[in-house]
Amino acid sequence: MSIVQSRRVVATAVAGAAALLVAACSGEGPAVTAVDSRTAVEAQPTALSALTWGDCDDPVVVSDEYECATLTVPLDYTRPDGDTIDLALIRLPATRSRDGAVLTNPGGPGASGFDFIAAVGTTLRAEMGLDEFDIIGFDPRGVDRSGGLRCLTDAEVDASLYLDYTPDTPAEQELLDNAPAEFEDACTDAYGDTLSQYSTQNTARDMDAIRNALGDQQISYLGISYGTYLGGVYASMFPSRVRAMVLDAAFDPVGDTVEESYSTQLVGFEEAFDNWATWCADTPAECAFSTDDVGAAWDRLSDRLDAEPVENSDGRMANQAVLDTATKAALYSETAWPVLGSALATADGGDPAGLFALADGYTGRSPDGTYSTEQQSFGIISCASGFSSPTPDDPEALAEELRQKAPRFGGEITADDLAADDGCSTLTPDAQLQEIGYSGEAPILVVGGENDPATPIRWAKEMTEAMGPSARLLTYTGEGHGFVLVSRCVTEAEAQVLVWLDLPDDGASCDPDPDVVRPDWWDSLPVPPGMSTLSPRPDIFSSLGLGPTVVFGEAATTSLGADQALDAYDTALVDAGFELLGRQQPIDGVDQAFYATADAQLSILVIGSEDLQSPDLSTLTGLVDPDETLVLLLYIPL
Repeated sequence: MSIVQSRRVVATAVAGAAALLVAACSGEGPAVTAVDSRTAVEAQPTALSALTWGDCDDPVVVSDEYECATLTVPLDYTRPDGDTIDLALIRLPATRSRDGAVLTNPGGPGASGFDFIAAVGTTLRAEMGLDEFDIIGFDPRGVDRSGGLRCLTDAEVDASLYLDYTPDTPAEQELLDNAPAEFEDACTDAYGDTLSQYSTQNTARDMDAIRNALGDQQISYLGISYGTYLGGVYASMFPSRVRAMVLDAAFDPVGDTVEESYSTQLVGFEEAFDNWATWCADTPAECAFSTDDVGAAWDRLSDRLDAEPVENSDGRMANQAVLDTATKAALYSETAWPVLGSALATADGGDPAGLFALADGYTGRSPDGTYSTEQQSFGIISCASGFSSPTPDDPEALAEELRQKAPRFGGEITADDLAADDGCSTLTPDAQLQEIGYSGEAPILVVGGENDPATPIRWAKEMTEAMGPSARLLTYTGEGHGFVLVSRCVTEAEAQVLVWLDLPDDGASCDPDPDVVRPDWWDSLPVPPGMSTLSPRPDIFSSLGLGPTVVFGEAATTSLGADQALDAYDTALVDAGFELLGRQQPIDGVDQAFYATADAQLSILVIGSEDLQSPDLSTLTGLVDPDETLVLLLYIPL
């Protein structure tokens, strides 16, 4: 039961203020026999090509500030003259006198670091003051542009992703039984014994090859979720090469008991679900699925989808597995809670589009049916890194314990599930888990969330201990997973480490940001002819990453085209005393205008019905009338 998510980030700006949502992901990492890494291995890594930075010929890169390069490294570092892998790199160059590089990884294992920096690099620089650093992202080996692992075709992934885990027929049981072996056979046929080379340890060696190719003696590092474990492994292997390190939403499976290896994330998501359900029941104006007992309503929907899956407009069938995936996706961020409420409400009414929109973002599926490599590289990298699932001494007793502790997300677990081979013995039979143990003196900030479902805070505490006396723990008291650019307090603390090498005080914590207050002048805004009455629509704003701690906003719809709608607001706002500051198109299919008076600043986003087909706007699926133009009015305080 892997927990995988790559959430797309939508950024808007008003007079230089940026609004962002970032979440990252982590995979389960049960403990096995650890490899002692406290004796560092710091031989100079082998890179078979130099870095030549140039223009980025990639559709995800929309700013000409970015530069791209390829670095060729050995597939097997013990055989530097053998096969190679080309690593895809992206950088946002320093804008002032260069003081080094900040290397990043957003999680997974298997998430694209290239996509991450293409999406948020400029905001990281602005919010963290990284003007003197190159900000570097890369796709790790086996991920997307860096020799992305594809054992199954996209159609085969579609066919196997949401199998009924409570089979009612022999045919359903056969599909469930055969799926793991089909994946393992396809992977071994395609890649053979090279699968063992896609380990976290080798990715750490790749990171040092990148450092060497940059010409830097040391690097700074920002890792999120699984990226924290990668950072810990790098620091353990190359302690003198670390200048500063931020490990956000820490994941440290080393030393987990068998019970902990299975229960940690299950319980984390169960508790996050309970928190969401309480919020949903208490705030019916924001949660479309609100009722007196939200958990029971979710259970009824799950049972109904299990018995009678509902067809989506693209022909896919939404069953309880789709519901589970969509729910977990939304529990990664409190900002997504309203989106989950709307998706559940529409699914309850027979339309699963919202569930698939959440689930597809979680699994890396594009609207055209293609997948990123994350679903497949996740399993291989996990196995190669030693994240193997141990077999409990008493599978039935542990299965019962998991069913009790996590009745929704572990309620169907059986003793057979726990006793079954997880496939790692076939894919990467000799893999071992790398122990973390940092012997250097660079400042290390470990960030853990009290209500993080994917990487509960126990791992952050253990990682802080493992990283030695130069490590410090910062606790985030809010909901969600991954906190940079989500919490201003966390972001500022992380910036202090990366820029100034200053750690927060022992016992430091950060509370969630306050909601943006509705401005006094909001009710006086003009409403152009042909526009509907403004309404809050937190689900729409949240689906675009614009939560209430970032913006205050309301939505309107119109039958006017996108250009006509924006022109109508131009006229009405200028007549009301606002000055039009300019327009831009931050993402495909979204036109944005900025307005201001001496006392107010306003941004308007307009999305035409034809633009809702853009892959960048797939998060709006099921939330917006496809025959209407959507108009979003935003106030972002400076």
